[in-house]
Amino acid sequence: MQRLFKFIKKIIILFVIISILLVLMFRFINPPGTMLMVEQKLSNWSAKQDRVWRDFDAISDNIKIAVIAAEDQNFIHHFGFDVDAIERAITYNENNQTVRGASTITQQVAKNLFLWPSRNFIRKGFELWFTLWIELFWSKERILEVYLNSVEWGEGIFGIDAAAQYYFKTSAKKLTLEQASLLAAILPNPRYLSPIHPNQYVINKAKWIQEQVRNLDKTRYLNKIS
Repeated sequence: MQRLFKFIKKIIILFVIISILLVLMFRFINPPGTMLMVEQKLSNWSAKQDRVWRDFDAISDNIKIAVIAAEDQNFIHHFGFDVDAIERAITYNENNQTVRGASTITQQVAKNLFLWPSRNFIRKGFELWFTLWIELFWSKERILEVYLNSVEWGEGIFGIDAAAQYYFKTSAKKLTLEQASLLAAILPNPRYLSPIHPNQYVINKAKWIQEQVRNLDKTRYLNKIS
């Protein structure tokens, strides 16, 4: 039993060291991919994946503020967790059959970059662990940069530049607010929603995002990130 405890202790210490080193490394080195990309390749090695990294300054401010408006309006104010959003989600889920999440952009970066795609308490615990270290070691600008370059925008489409090219035949730098709002609107389910053939949900969500962008004051908000 003592040997087992020593072994478990070593595993825990090793995990702590490796996970912190990985977070530190990706503060300065662009991640070559995500765990979701790995999972998809393992399930179907021939599946095509499009991804081109774009630095923060090579990405349109329109998509930066659009995803913040859609996903995490308190992004610059919290330390990885939006308590108010969590409380609202709990209240909503108790009174509705559909489930609403409350993950921040930082939590989504932790999930996409380091963890497997599933919903359980063990994975959620790892997500909280990585979220804390990301917030501690990374700037908000770096978090948003990695998010935009890592999120899935459609089956096999990873990163905002690949999405801009695929859907609108343009670059991440040249996305208009309308295009950015449509892209942000599909994020809850990018494999089944389309920004170029939007259903009524996407249309309404995109309009709502544009209203939120105006309320947030794009230039002032993004200046606080940079």
